[in-house]
Amino acid sequence: MKRLLAGALVLSMAVGLAGCGASSEKGKGENAAKESNALVYGSNDYTRINPAMDEHGEINILLFNGLTAHDGNNEVVPGLAKSWEFDESTYTYTFHLEEGVKWHDGEDFTADDVKFTIESIMDPDNGSENAPNYEDVQEINVVDDHTITFKLDAPNVAFLDYMTMAILPKHLLEGEDMQESEFFRHPIGTGPYKLDSWDEGQAITLVKNEDYFKGAPNIDKIIFKIVTDDNAKAMQMKSGDLDLALLTPKDAKEFADKEGYTCYDMKTSDYRGILYNFANEYWQENKDIIPAINYGIDRQAIVDAVLLGEGMTAYSPIQRNVYNDENMEHFDYDPEKAEEILQSVGCEKKDDGYYYRNGEKLGFVICVGAGDQVRVDIAQAAAQQLKAIGIDVTVEVPAQVDWEGQMAYLIGWGSPFDADDHTYKVFGTGKGANYSSYSNEKVDQYLTEARQSADPEVRKAAYAGFLQELTQDPPYTFICYIDANYVAKSSIKGIEPDTVMGHHGVGIFWNVADWTIE
Repeated sequence: MKRLLAGALVLSMAVGLAGCGASSEKGKGENAAKESNALVYGSNDYTRINPAMDEHGEINILLFNGLTAHDGNNEVVPGLAKSWEFDESTYTYTFHLEEGVKWHDGEDFTADDVKFTIESIMDPDNGSENAPNYEDVQEINVVDDHTITFKLDAPNVAFLDYMTMAILPKHLLEGEDMQESEFFRHPIGTGPYKLDSWDEGQAITLVKNEDYFKGAPNIDKIIFKIVTDDNAKAMQMKSGDLDLALLTPKDAKEFADKEGYTCYDMKTSDYRGILYNFANEYWQENKDIIPAINYGIDRQAIVDAVLLGEGMTAYSPIQRNVYNDENMEHFDYDPEKAEEILQSVGCEKKDDGYYYRNGEKLGFVICVGAGDQVRVDIAQAAAQQLKAIGIDVTVEVPAQVDWEGQMAYLIGWGSPFDADDHTYKVFGTGKGANYSSYSNEKVDQYLTEARQSADPEVRKAAYAGFLQELTQDPPYTFICYIDANYVAKSSIKGIEPDTVMGHHGVGIFWNVADWTIE
């Protein structure tokens, strides 16, 4: 798992830029860029750009295309595939690809690239967290340069959503290590923008693809300026060094009435919660206290104090999906019930105010990735509330997350797309994004039933069963959904404020080719 996440999006305080902390030479470059119709975006750092192995990364959609895409309503629309058919009798999708599409190096895009990409993701030796999305693919057949078929061994109603996966160039990656290849520091795609330069820890500069098959974008250049510290992002928005950034709720409010800026308080399907590492011996012995933790957290207080109301309390991983079951247990704040549960499982409260079991004080550590102040604040608030009911919880911000060794993590997941996304691979036994080592046979069964049926009633019943099982055997303590508080220079036109954002607030660039700068 450590290898799997080695190249994921890195949140590092050490490389944060404060105020105008770039070199004078770099500043000249940015000023020149702005004069030539450029947008500077406040970005977290990247160690690589590898959409096949790593799930998220705002930059992916600018550089690459999938066979399908999502529109502003998060519905599936054509991408590199102009059309497709599905044979229900053989579970076979046939995709008809756009002709004349070029890679950024001028080579032709063909169906061989599609086959190569998906097979690379499916290869267990490559360790992709996206592999569960394609595990039902039985055969991939290239009919000709612009036609490809996928035969599944069972229905998967989310398959068209998963074909938004960025397609990679076979001619540059065949025989390469899909985790370590230098390609992922010099990516070549088919997208609306192409890589111009990568100044490590400083900026990733993209220029528009004049030959983009859907038409060249309006903005000439987009600079992903690396600003990993939330406070520094707000400062650089104020100083004018950034044109667009995702800010904390507190920082975003400072721009609400500021001339020349527009605030986009966008809904997301992005939740935060406590992930328990069931591979850790502590939870193998104390799993039965998790319901008490669930009742011991005042979610609304956290939404009000940390998010400043920019979000909502969470009880389900698909709360903003049509298949959510609002009748499931919400674990509303009830500290008395929490303590009753602790006592019922044999824990005893001592004079120091904490519960003990077998002579050991109940307590654990929540790890939080560096650089995300909102997550740190959520974790600290939850820890304080749990101390109040007698569980000694502390928060740590390690320089590097030890996924196998940690006790718990302040996790973030969520998808505005099909309900299969961010459930099957997150909670399914042994799946690529199941970082908690959670395993529940009924959960596996319900998630499989839901992905294999196109009948809304069947899916609704399956997801209701799945959610009910999560209340009986909780993998996480769900805390809140957070809004995405983007701030932009008012000169930027074309941002769609009503699109529901995904994990990490990703998704704002879905129509970037149509944006303009006045």
